[in-house]
Amino acid sequence: MIQMVDLQRQYRLLKPEIDAAIQEVLDSAHFILGQNVSQLEEEIASYHGGSHAVGVANGTDALLLALRGCGIGEGDEVITTPFTFIATAEVIALLNAVPVFVDIVPETFNIDPAKIEEKITDKTKVIIPVHLFGHPVDMDPIVALSKKYSLKIIEDCAQAFGAEYKGKKVGTFGDCGCFSFFPSKNLACYGDGGMVISTDEDISRSIRMLRNHGSNIKYYHEILGYNSRLDEIQAAIVRVKLSRIDELNNLRRKNADIYRANIKRDDVILPIENPNSRHVYHQFTIRSENRNSIAKHLQDNDIPSAIYYPVPLHKQAVFAHLNAPDDLRMSEKCAEEVLSLPMFPELTEREIHQICDVINHAS
Repeated sequence: MIQMVDLQRQYRLLKPEIDAAIQEVLDSAHFILGQNVSQLEEEIASYHGGSHAVGVANGTDALLLALRGCGIGEGDEVITTPFTFIATAEVIALLNAVPVFVDIVPETFNIDPAKIEEKITDKTKVIIPVHLFGHPVDMDPIVALSKKYSLKIIEDCAQAFGAEYKGKKVGTFGDCGCFSFFPSKNLACYGDGGMVISTDEDISRSIRMLRNHGSNIKYYHEILGYNSRLDEIQAAIVRVKLSRIDELNNLRRKNADIYRANIKRDDVILPIENPNSRHVYHQFTIRSENRNSIAKHLQDNDIPSAIYYPVPLHKQAVFAHLNAPDDLRMSEKCAEEVLSLPMFPELTEREIHQICDVINHAS
């Protein structure tokens, strides 16, 4: 049976290496902030051109600690997109800062840089662009705005490990890049895990303290922090997969091309890849006004699909107090039309043809 993400297939392919890596950690009996974490930090820093890298417990904490590392607190405003997972805005609110939502470009589902400047106020401190579904945000205008207004940039790269904008890896355009290693991600562990990269040594040092109860030296605490440490077993698993990440992303890109060539419906809008971008297809997300009927037809044929995301963040009950403006229409429209299809590197061409055939014949 086709699954949205078949984690067993990849494990079977990598089983000897992953089992050996886990066994090595068990034999060492060193489970917290050990050799695998430090080596993974070095390897991910190198992959991104030499940034500092700090392993943390999950992608949500990566964003939270990046905000803290950038000095964000009560009353500060942080500009981001409402069309993303709750974590992006949740961490802003948890610090008693204020999420300020900017609408999206529907072709990429990413924040619209042309609409950011009008939302900047004296309280604005950070912009968080989200490279949603693996397609990079148009970063040049955002970088220009950050310089013009002296704003920090924290990139949410949870779904975009290895994606590129104008030949440069996402996560390297701003002050911090935040990654998730959740099991379904392009680069994934078998539990929770995350990473923050930064070219700023002071920010990285602060995040290292924050992840470990505000401490650099055991039992000596300089600031209030968190217990947010990436564990050795998860780091060992990610290291095995990191050595293959470009190959795995290329398989996702190949599968996206097969989808694009074989979905033949006038009422379906296929995802694009901008010429200056390298999409890594964490999701292959189509749009259609007949989304619900297509999803039902897939379900009737034992093919899964998913809606990411059915309710934009400004419509969530938890953010009702923000009195969101009425200029977020593209986010609302996409929420009514998006449908993500099965996507993972080991998905076969035969399976994609089967999915496309069902879509093409849906009423």
